[in-house]
Amino acid sequence: MVELYYAEDDAGIAGIVKEYLEQKDFKVTVYATFSELRQALKNHVPTLVLLDWNMPDGRGDGLCHWIRSSWKELPVIFLTVRGDSHDIVSGFQSGADDYVVKPFELEVLHSRIRALLRRTGDIAERYLSCGGITVDINRRTVSRDSEEISLSAAEYQLLLYLMQNKGRTVTREKILEQVWDVNGSYVNNNTLTVTVKRLRDKLRQPSCLKTVRSVGYRLEDTL
Repeated sequence: MVELYYAEDDAGIAGIVKEYLEQKDFKVTVYATFSELRQALKNHVPTLVLLDWNMPDGRGDGLCHWIRSSWKELPVIFLTVRGDSHDIVSGFQSGADDYVVKPFELEVLHSRIRALLRRTGDIAERYLSCGGITVDINRRTVSRDSEEISLSAAEYQLLLYLMQNKGRTVTREKILEQVWDVNGSYVNNNTLTVTVKRLRDKLRQPSCLKTVRSVGYRLEDTL
């Protein structure tokens, strides 16, 4: 199923688009402000993003620049009444993949989304996110609030394993087994404690990384 985030402050338009696309087997989440969409993206990356240009708390080109700083290949389509050539050019320069001017036919919007996804595939599969931290699996990079963070191999593998199990408490024994023992490196509990501390320091003490006392660790989305 295609998961789509849609930034639109006109509830009528948002409802029509959401209803139509969900009939086409899309999962659509509507956000009435850019700040809500930003927070959602910090915790989870969808298949595609639709952006209105003018929102109560900002402009679409600024948000598109922000998206591109962390998720370079995440498909973005502008869906806006602003059809002036200057606006269209600005939209593409900010990083958009397509630009649809209101009013539009729902069938045409659906066709353009499908055409874009045929070129990009499901980019969401390569990104894992939580609390402003993003792991790009293909590039093996980590960023916090759009700033790339340099991690050691063990720190990266630890974060990746926690991301892959987001929302679940993972025991210290399981982490040692999956991050170190599977590679033939036998270490003790102290090594894990030190690695977690270094990871927290490098990621600037993220609130999403929880310690479950006497059990292990858990990554969970922040509000």
